[in-house]
Amino acid sequence: MAGGGGRLRVYLGAAPGVGKTYAMLAEGRRLSAGGLDVVVGLVETYGRRGTEEQLGDLPVVPRRAARHRGAALTELDLDAVLARRPALALVDELAHTNVPGSRNTKRWQDVGELLGAGIDVATTLNIQHLESLSDVVEQITGIVQHEQIPDAVVRAADRIELVDLSPAALRARMAQGDVYPSDRIDVALDNYFRAGNLGALRELALLWLADRVEEELADYRARHGIRAPWETKERIVVALNGAPQGEHLLRRGARTAARVHGDLIGVHVRADDGTLQPEPPGLAAQRALLRELHGSYVELSGTDAARTLVDFARTESATQILLGPTGRSRLRELLTGSVINRVIRLAGPIDIRILPPPSPDQVALPGAPRLRRPARVPARRRRAGWLLGPLVAVALAAALSPLRASLGLSGVLLWLLLLVAGVAGLGGLAPAAGTTLVAALAADYFFTVPWHSLVIGHGADIAPLLVFLCVAGIISHLIDGLTRRSQEAARARAEAHALTRLAGETVRGEGRTLRSLLAELRRVFGLEAAGILAPTGDGWRPVAASGGPLPARPEDAPFAAELDQGTVLVLLGPAIDEENTRLLGPFVTQLRLAEEHERLTREAAAAHALARTDALHTTLLEAVAHDLRGPLAAIRAAAALLDSPGPAAGTDRRACAEAIAAETGRLDHSVANLLAMSRLRAGRVPVALRPTAVAEVLHAAVASLPGTGTGTELALGRTGQLPLVQADPGLLERALANVLANARAWSPPGAVVRIDAGAVADRVDVRVVDHGPGIAAEERERLFQPLRGHRVQPGGARGTGTGFGLAVAKGFVEAMHGELSVEDTPGGGATFVFSLRRADR
Repeated sequence: MAGGGGRLRVYLGAAPGVGKTYAMLAEGRRLSAGGLDVVVGLVETYGRRGTEEQLGDLPVVPRRAARHRGAALTELDLDAVLARRPALALVDELAHTNVPGSRNTKRWQDVGELLGAGIDVATTLNIQHLESLSDVVEQITGIVQHEQIPDAVVRAADRIELVDLSPAALRARMAQGDVYPSDRIDVALDNYFRAGNLGALRELALLWLADRVEEELADYRARHGIRAPWETKERIVVALNGAPQGEHLLRRGARTAARVHGDLIGVHVRADDGTLQPEPPGLAAQRALLRELHGSYVELSGTDAARTLVDFARTESATQILLGPTGRSRLRELLTGSVINRVIRLAGPIDIRILPPPSPDQVALPGAPRLRRPARVPARRRRAGWLLGPLVAVALAAALSPLRASLGLSGVLLWLLLLVAGVAGLGGLAPAAGTTLVAALAADYFFTVPWHSLVIGHGADIAPLLVFLCVAGIISHLIDGLTRRSQEAARARAEAHALTRLAGETVRGEGRTLRSLLAELRRVFGLEAAGILAPTGDGWRPVAASGGPLPARPEDAPFAAELDQGTVLVLLGPAIDEENTRLLGPFVTQLRLAEEHERLTREAAAAHALARTDALHTTLLEAVAHDLRGPLAAIRAAAALLDSPGPAAGTDRRACAEAIAAETGRLDHSVANLLAMSRLRAGRVPVALRPTAVAEVLHAAVASLPGTGTGTELALGRTGQLPLVQADPGLLERALANVLANARAWSPPGAVVRIDAGAVADRVDVRVVDHGPGIAAEERERLFQPLRGHRVQPGGARGTGTGFGLAVAKGFVEAMHGELSVEDTPGGGATFVFSLRRADR
């Protein structure tokens, strides 16, 4: 865009009114005071006093006059600015569309010509006009942006300055009339300039600008050959291989990224060996978890997983790499090397964190050692003992056979005895016994006469062989006993740890849920499933469970134990032996306590709900009495005047009759609200949802109020353009009428209650705005309860009004799947917001 030597400076804002033009003019005045030739090509002040004052005495190029459809318009006089050739031209609203027939369609194209002529340009832009963000802005504000500008045009600017203003400050400027005229303030604040919209647009602007800064930093590092990561922003790379500990790594990485406001990236490296490999079973779940944690997922392929991972981390300027424990066996690590060690060697300045498996203290309970039986040994070690012991015994005897003259039978038996001890420690008693027998036969074959036969030619050789068999058996038995004692100690430690944890939680008063206790019980005992069954009239129902499906009856489970109030604990999995039963007792006790705690919690919640209901009923009766007593007292007074024989009665009978009619209407309205509240609380409100025109219902609601001509103004704006909503017209009219009556009752004499409506995304918002006394924050939750709503009176006094009707309105709106909320009106007052679903979405 800047084809010549001109430089572009953009003042970027999140929304109109943040001060972009003011900042641009202030910079222009500063540069002009320093001797730079600055002219104003085009500036839109919109009548804002501060902007006009900032324009000051800067030279202004007259605008070019144009006409379109009979209207007189003005545009930037591009030729005049080019002829003037200033050092800096100030051109407002970069995304503006020129009048048809102009040389360029868009103003940014005019700016491109100025830059091409070597003229520096300062301009302004709102974030909603960027082409890449148009769909996001429409989703946030519900408004389609027709004036858009390509992102590349703005990204090519030499300088982009964000003019930032908080949503609260901008809304305050709006309320003070510093942005729009007074007749547009309420509509703007209730629609585009809502606090939520402004906050989202502000975040968009900050993120877009941060992304551009990151691109510039990456280009700078590439131009200067800088490969080491700069810790401008934390980026945490988590290596994923589908192993179960991957979820633990992701959660730890997400917590770290959240603390430092960094990025989380999950990386899986596939082996690039030309074969089609299935995806690891846990990888899909880890991708889903990564999306929930607002991280990004990347899949790479490479022959060297460590180098591929580190190269990616360098490319992304990662500051940390999180690794879990390797799933490779020690043999494979010896043959192919350790991935973790290679990552550490290649990472350089990148921090490497190796996390242990999650919750190492909550592993399964070791199996109980078998009394008077060989110690339990893992199957893999037992198979290794059976495979290696006999083979090594034969190989060792054959290797030592050339030394039979000097070594003798006794010498080789000592070597074989050492082998038997090793096999007993590796695979247990049975492989050691088999190795002993094979070793004795191998010694006989290679070291007794006649050689290479199992015949013993000299009787003196029998004694060493028998001693070898006895000593080997004794050593194997002793080693097996040591293994059993070690297993007993490990199990005792695990039991003590589990009991200590349970006892500590009991002492601290920490209530454990049934589900968490069952999960820990299943984990400690290595069970397939654990659950609690409660009796019903015709069978059993599961109360809580962990693991696989539970049996239909306690009799179908391998283990069952009665808990409290007829419930039964059922366990599926390995049989619970005597040793496990000893530890199971404290768990059963904790489950009974947890059941009791949950029962008491339910009873306390029911009692609290009952007490609250009683309080609400009492307050409801007071509110009803208040609402009925007023009209009845007025009717009684008017009737007394009618019956009085004095002259006042004769002259004022019409007024008394009108008063009786008005108060009867109020009484009828209160009774209708009472009946509606009863139906709401009973859940018997008939709702007939259908596409409904909001404008028609609004007019009907306003017309239904008595005396609407004196205090309520209907200001809808573009009512004909509002989409239909999914609503029950009768219920919606009643809800609107109740809220309007409440707003008018609390508005000062002569004030106006405004009604605004507008489409926002997939909903239509109807806002009832009054400028009466506000609503205290602590009262908002109570406002829609079936009791009297409290308004804050000027000077801090409280008054009571019929908030009873507000509870009915909220119930009706929620029955139509909508929302009714209340917020502050800028300048004082309350704004009730009806949020209704669009019928076309």
